[in-house]
Amino acid sequence: MTDSTSASTSVPAPVSAPLEPSGSSGPGAATRFDGLHNPTFLQACMRQSTPYTPLWLMRQAGRYLPEYMATRSKAGSFMGLATNTDYATEVTLQPLERYPLDAAILFSDILTVPDAMGLGLSFAQGEGPRFAHPVRSEADVARLEVPDMAKLQYVFDAVSSIRRALRQDGKGRVPLIGFSGSPWTLACYMVEGKGSDDYRLVKTLMYSRPDLMHRMLAINADSVAAYLNAQIDAGAQAVMVFDSWGGVLADGAFQEFSLAYTARVLARLKRLGADGQVVPRIVFTKGGGQWLSDMQALDCDVLGLDWTVNLAQARALVGGTENTAGKALQGNIDPNVLFAPPAAIETEVAKVLQSFGTPYRGSGVGPTHIFNLGHGISQYTPPEHVAALVEAVHRLSRSMRG
Repeated sequence: MTDSTSASTSVPAPVSAPLEPSGSSGPGAATRFDGLHNPTFLQACMRQSTPYTPLWLMRQAGRYLPEYMATRSKAGSFMGLATNTDYATEVTLQPLERYPLDAAILFSDILTVPDAMGLGLSFAQGEGPRFAHPVRSEADVARLEVPDMAKLQYVFDAVSSIRRALRQDGKGRVPLIGFSGSPWTLACYMVEGKGSDDYRLVKTLMYSRPDLMHRMLAINADSVAAYLNAQIDAGAQAVMVFDSWGGVLADGAFQEFSLAYTARVLARLKRLGADGQVVPRIVFTKGGGQWLSDMQALDCDVLGLDWTVNLAQARALVGGTENTAGKALQGNIDPNVLFAPPAAIETEVAKVLQSFGTPYRGSGVGPTHIFNLGHGISQYTPPEHVAALVEAVHRLSRSMRG
């Protein structure tokens, strides 16, 4: 059941800066990450020096890999894949067997939380996700509540299984990232019932009945926080909030209906995992580059950027300086670069690395970069082009450090 805070229909307070900004202190015991063979991703999240720029890819476990398609065929459906611990573990690890990536990300879907609310999630072949019971009326909103996390146990079991599978010689190969959709992004799917080109239904509800939208977003935020905390308890070593549709909002509406509820999630997240290590928090808002100054106040460690953002400008705005507060930056090559020949991929990699500039190389904290795509990888991407990308990022970023 939701508590009185979850059910509030009042407009949330403005986002304020955390009392202790992330990245404001040097690496301590909780940020040494001694339990990993390759801690570069977590170190970069915490704005620590790394020997090269770490790399992972949004949707790195997915349809561009033939081995993924073979496993999905065995599972029979997307949800059959996502809800089976062994299959979810297998596909999470598949890209790590092909490429020397610096992090794994849980194989799941951003819509598991509203599915647990009883909205009836399904995936039609070639049509994407759909909800059988979209939220369209006051009565629909009134029925929403934070779901029993036991309904999502299959996700937490997968997290624990992946962590076990990543262990080698008593240490983890690379860290595991857990994730969820943002409260606003979940609301878009919940109201529209599926993906949308114009967001007409959700925006109609937002503008005509903001009280109902605020109630839905408050419940979503508390659900997402509980969900991510359960992933942390199960072994996730970083967590990411995907605000995939924040960029469709008008200025002002973004701050009120998206950013404020992402901040609400972050305020409720656990800072340390069961092993006592800090759990970095990443926020990615597609189309949100114009609001970086607003997002600077979020109590997170990393801001993900899409391909429209200039990394040098973002670094100057929110990246901080040596031993001062700031955000690590993640991104942001155009996913369609991966359809170009390997030589062209290397050229574009160099442009992204040069745009950020040389990352911090001291013993404290400073501006750091995590290489990623500006959005999820396309299912049509040639796997050998991903290999070229990974090799170029690691080689070129090492050479930048001298």
